[in-house]
Amino acid sequence: MTFSIAGFCPRTGQYGIALSSSSMAVAARCPWLQSGVGAVSSQNVTLPSLGPQILVKLAQGNTAQQALDAVINAEPYADWRQVTVLDNQGNSAVFSGAKTLGVNNTVQGAHCVAAGNMLANSEVIMAMVEAFVLDASLSLGDRLIAALQAGLHAGGEAGPIYSAGLKIVSTESWPLTDLRVDWHEQDAIGELARLWQLWQPQSQAYLTRAINPVEAPSYGVPGDE
Repeated sequence: MTFSIAGFCPRTGQYGIALSSSSMAVAARCPWLQSGVGAVSSQNVTLPSLGPQILVKLAQGNTAQQALDAVINAEPYADWRQVTVLDNQGNSAVFSGAKTLGVNNTVQGAHCVAAGNMLANSEVIMAMVEAFVLDASLSLGDRLIAALQAGLHAGGEAGPIYSAGLKIVSTESWPLTDLRVDWHEQDAIGELARLWQLWQPQSQAYLTRAINPVEAPSYGVPGDE
């Protein structure tokens, strides 16, 4: 039902998650990120509360593995959960319960971790990691989108993909990027990539407006010339 990748960029300190699913509005339930703390994707038979619980553990100084173990060991339905974690050093941890659906796989790479279930084949997840680590000079968003597209090209899910999302946090307390395709019957990942290309060149301007309106460029609305 879902494949995802979480990534960390040491150059910028940003964390991000890109994911897609046959279910509606996957980005409303699965990705959880906190600036300076880490990133969590809670998927398969999703329990959204696992994300915030693990982020609390990370904020307390636990490693990715320690935070994941502490939360998943207390979860009575752990066999149905698939969870990935990145801590504030970019170290990763992953859990796939015994009842993870269909063909499933997890791969940990340099400053990233990917996982999926109900896959067309197990190589989908490796393709995502390989795409993410290919060029660390690219922006985190570009790398995450490339990884999601690589997973799709490697086979993607066993069934259709209807939703996708990209979420990135930087140094602020709010997301730098939060893009969602909640339902698209033809090409949810392609639509997400299109939104990213529209959003990326504007993102810094929106950040400047928030932090220092005096230095902000014009707002691009009628009457604001």
